[in-house]
Amino acid sequence: MGLFLKAAIGALVVVLIGMLSKTKNYYIAGLVPLFPTFALIAHYIVGSERSIEALRTTIIFGIWAVIPYLVYLVSLWFFVGTWRLPLALLAAVGCWVVAAWLLIQLWNRWHGQA
Repeated sequence: MGLFLKAAIGALVVVLIGMLSKTKNYYIAGLVPLFPTFALIAHYIVGSERSIEALRTTIIFGIWAVIPYLVYLVSLWFFVGTWRLPLALLAAVGCWVVAAWLLIQLWNRWHGQA
C-alpha cells in the first residue's frame, strides 16, 4: 500500500472523527480510532512474511496491548476533572507510555525475547 493511500486513509479517519464529534452521538467518535486499520496491516505483514505461530504471538500481544490503552483512558478520565485539557492529555499519554513500556518489559521477560 502506497504512502499516499495510507495518508489518505488517516485523513479520512480524522474527518470522520470530526464529523461524529458534532453529532448527538458524539461519543461514537471514541470508537472510530479503535477500528483495527493498523492491526490489519500489521497482521497481514506478519502473517505473510513470518509463520502462523508468529502471527498468533502477535495477536496475543495485541490482546495484552489493550491494557496501556485502558490505562490511558482511566488516567485521562481522572485528569480532565482537575487539569486543563492539554495537560490532561499529555499526562494520560505519559501514563500510556509507562504502561506500554512495562508491558514490553514483562512480555520480553515472560517470552524470553530480549
